[in-house]
Amino acid sequence: MVDNLPPAEDGTHRSILGVILAGGAAKRMGGGDKCLQPIGGTTALGHILARLAPQVNHVLLNANGDAARFSAYGVNVVADGETDQGPIAGLLAGLAQAQALGHRFCLTVPGDAPLLPRDLAARLYRTMQENNARCAVATSGGRRQNVFALWRTSVLADAEQLYAGGIRALWRLQNALGAVETPFAAEEAGGFAGFNRSEDLAALATALARAEG
Repeated sequence: MVDNLPPAEDGTHRSILGVILAGGAAKRMGGGDKCLQPIGGTTALGHILARLAPQVNHVLLNANGDAARFSAYGVNVVADGETDQGPIAGLLAGLAQAQALGHRFCLTVPGDAPLLPRDLAARLYRTMQENNARCAVATSGGRRQNVFALWRTSVLADAEQLYAGGIRALWRLQNALGAVETPFAAEEAGGFAGFNRSEDLAALATALARAEG
C-alpha cells in the first residue's frame, strides 16, 4: 500500500508500478546511460529510486541492452525492443508489465530527473480521480512535463492501437486518451529538471545538496 496517496473512492487497493524510462541512447552526452551518470555522491538512478520507490508499490527500469549493468540497484529491468521510438516504446513495455503484475496504475518518470517531486504520484492520482481520467500529466510554468505521468493500465490496448497507427509522441498519445493536467507551481519546476550536458549535472548536484541538506 502506498501510504501517501489519498484513499481510493471505491475502497480498492491502489496498486502502482513505477516505471523509469531510460531506454534512450543519450547521444547528446556521447552515448551510454544517462541514469548512471554520477551526481551528488551516487548516480541519477540512485536519486530517482530514493524519491520514486516510496510513492509506488513496485519499480521497474526500462532500458535496453545488458541488464547486468544495473544489478547493484536491485531493480527489475525490461527492454522495449524498439529502436529510436522514444519514451512511448518504454511506456508500452511498462504498461504491459503493469498489467501482467496486476497493477491498476503505471507512473512514468524519466531516467534523468534526480529531483523528481516526492508527492508526484499523490498529486497525479488526485487529479485523475477528480476527473475520472485515464491519464494525468504534470505541468509546471505553463509547460507540460509529458514523461511525468500516471496512467491507468487499462489504456494499454488503446495505446498499442494508437502506436500501431503511427503515434510516436507521448503528448499526442496523452491527448488521444483524454489526459488531464496536474499543475505544479513555478517554484517547483526544478523537480522536473533533467540533464544533457556536464554543466547540467553540476547544477543538479548543487540543487540536490540544497534540497537534501
